[in-house]
Amino acid sequence: MLLLMLIALYSSRVILNALGVEDFGIFNVVGGLISMFGIISGAISAAITRFITFELGKGDKEKLGMVFSSAVIIQLLMCGAIILLAETIGLWFLNTHMSFPESRAFATNVIYQVTIFTFCITLTNIPYNACIIAHEKMRAFAYITIAEAVFKLLAALAIVYVPFDKLISYTVLLLLGMILTRIMYMVYCLRHFEETHIHLKFDKSVLHDMFVYSGWTYIGASSALLRDAGGNILINIFYGPVANAARGIGVQVQSAVSQFATNFMTALNPQIVKNYAIGNHEYVNSLLFYGSRFSYYVMLIFVIPIIINTPYILHLWLGQVPEYSVWFVRLALLFSISEAISQPLITAASSSGDIKVYQLLVGGLQSMNFPLSLLLLYLGLPPYIVYAVAICVSQLCLAGRLYILRGMIGLSAPRFIRQVYINIMAVTIVSLIIPVALQPYYPTGFMGFALSCIVCMLSVCLSIMYAGANKEERTKLFSFLKEKIKTIRK
Repeated sequence: MLLLMLIALYSSRVILNALGVEDFGIFNVVGGLISMFGIISGAISAAITRFITFELGKGDKEKLGMVFSSAVIIQLLMCGAIILLAETIGLWFLNTHMSFPESRAFATNVIYQVTIFTFCITLTNIPYNACIIAHEKMRAFAYITIAEAVFKLLAALAIVYVPFDKLISYTVLLLLGMILTRIMYMVYCLRHFEETHIHLKFDKSVLHDMFVYSGWTYIGASSALLRDAGGNILINIFYGPVANAARGIGVQVQSAVSQFATNFMTALNPQIVKNYAIGNHEYVNSLLFYGSRFSYYVMLIFVIPIIINTPYILHLWLGQVPEYSVWFVRLALLFSISEAISQPLITAASSSGDIKVYQLLVGGLQSMNFPLSLLLLYLGLPPYIVYAVAICVSQLCLAGRLYILRGMIGLSAPRFIRQVYINIMAVTIVSLIIPVALQPYYPTGFMGFALSCIVCMLSVCLSIMYAGANKEERTKLFSFLKEKIKTIRK
């Protein structure tokens, strides 16, 4: 996963330098506009992932095959709906309300069309991706993910040399990479999973359950997309594409660092859903406590050194640093680590077919992001205020999830606060003491930066070991590290 983070960060540097700040901002905001149409498909996609994992946990192969075939057909229908909306409402909004230089109007419209197609390819891949994760084939998932990252890196390197419009060329190369990734997922699934052989059959009960589930999931999906893509569009309207470029840098760093927690949860999620399916709620609760803490810990190792050294890292990494980038990066990382606490809880809540109350409460809270960001930007606050709003709302949503899960699986909110929330706050505070105290005494330049990162990471790791983990967890962790060291020596 460190390799993925390095590839993503290096790719961002190459892309920014090749495209320039303005084109990089246009690329990010057009992608955000297209993703808003994912409100339609996002809810169905969540239903697909849940139902495939749930049926696999129950061991009903016949129904699993029916769910998969239904999922593929539904995603194709969703692609048609998204193309219709994107080519009408989306195209109108792009050319009448978005801010971009008139000289880049043609390029903007071309990458808009290519991005629509790329987005649809991504949608059709979701059932195959869900099957690999549900079967817990993490090695295959890791290899394909690395291949996807390499395709993106090659696209970034190639545009330096293309004689055509670099923004258009980069978008087309990303599309080709996505098609290759889609083929890899499909071929692997067809060779290893019987249920992925599609039969054009619909089970009315399966479709009914999936659409009812996705209908309620729509609330959460739409509120999350309004927070992310909607916030990006608001930034474009109030501050223009240069501010979008700064946010794009923040998102790149956030995505790269989040890979560690995402891949940790990718391995844990099937266990949560499968144990929920067989009614093992006590074990599900233990997985939630463990997952929330260690998702946060994994990210904290990287978040603290990056936040402390953000200005130097951006200058070293990018060369040209768009205005507002430092605060976008810092706040994006704080938002991401705030969300990491909730990821296991989201999986547990989604495991239940009865998510009406959960989506109404949490989706309602999350929908506050857009109007609050609009108000604060209108009042003249800087563009990165959208992330400050998102962090505050994220904590409100965490409280809402704890309240709902109490009734769903008997999760104790006071126990979660004691064993998870207070624990991770204590680890964070202890981790910061030495790095912050020593920061003024480091030499300037790369040597000081390297020393700062080493001290930060050591401080976080020791704090996790002795302030965060209990005795049993420390023993398991030490045993795991010893085994890894023996493997390396061999």
